[in-house]
Amino acid sequence: MRIFRHHQEVPVEARGAVVALGNFDGVHRGHQAVIGEAARIGRALGTAPAVLTFEPHPREFFQPDQPVFRLTPFRLKMRQLEAIGIDHVVVLHFDATLAAMSAEAFVIEILGEGIEASHVVCGYDFVFGRGRTGNAALMRELGQEYGFGVTSVDAAQSEDGIIFSSTRVREHLLAGEPAAATRLLGRPWEIAGRVEHGAKLGRTLDFPTANVSMLEYLQPKWGVYAVKAGIDEGTQTHWRDGVASIGIRPTVNGTQVLLETYLFDFSADLYHRIFRVALIDFLRPEVKFGDLSMLKRQITQDADKARAALAAYRGPPPGAVPPPLHLPEDRFIRPGPYDRALKPRPYSQG
Repeated sequence: MRIFRHHQEVPVEARGAVVALGNFDGVHRGHQAVIGEAARIGRALGTAPAVLTFEPHPREFFQPDQPVFRLTPFRLKMRQLEAIGIDHVVVLHFDATLAAMSAEAFVIEILGEGIEASHVVCGYDFVFGRGRTGNAALMRELGQEYGFGVTSVDAAQSEDGIIFSSTRVREHLLAGEPAAATRLLGRPWEIAGRVEHGAKLGRTLDFPTANVSMLEYLQPKWGVYAVKAGIDEGTQTHWRDGVASIGIRPTVNGTQVLLETYLFDFSADLYHRIFRVALIDFLRPEVKFGDLSMLKRQITQDADKARAALAAYRGPPPGAVPPPLHLPEDRFIRPGPYDRALKPRPYSQG
């Protein structure tokens, strides 16, 4: 996958694409519907889909003092877009200049003259431009002048009426409901980072952990989770079962929020390696214990509960993605045993 940091950097061979436009934080099943529609239209027009997104997320620019809310920081979002089958991503730096650009200028300079889009696909609620004055209707009007069509995709939802949204995913994670977040994402939510050195307390308790910083991620409900942990080996990720704690470790008077993961039946050195942790089930909230012996007894119980929860898990595997976009299909979101089929949605220009 090729990433372009400016709309003027897009080479000739990547111009004229069908562009899926959005923030795509989480790359959830609603986002997949938008990107899948871009791929479907691209097949009809004989061109490939591309993604146009923003970094930092506009909300981070406008509300820099708010708590971290990202489901997928930049590196993980790019990884998930690549797994879907996107070959070209244009990442616009969201700064004061872009925030001040009028909606008309955004369409003309970036989509029309810059990327030379052949068609643009966005979500039904996507807005852009200074004062959030741009929408699909304005894009469609200006697109006629610059030779590209516009499709706005209705809210994608499951058969039982659950709308897929980043906000709803965040709400489930903050409530300690990873299974509900999984249904919206189409895969377990994960945290990825480099394993750091810690206080080595886990070793003294016979439960050595791999520690990963949470600085870039939304903090889900603090507590203990049954997890699948992925260890990158070249282009492959090998997943193992484990139990993880997210929080400040009050028993030892900790202050920094950490993700600490204990892998079952594993002893290799993981320091400085990229580590992926997918939340499968919430086991209990974070608790301060009277001493380390009480903490050790509880960790033993947590590990047993995690093994049972993972053995019973029937949802999508960690890192699951829809079928690659180049496949000759009209559907890129396939229901698994964790959800019923999506409502059919006809293609439309509106």
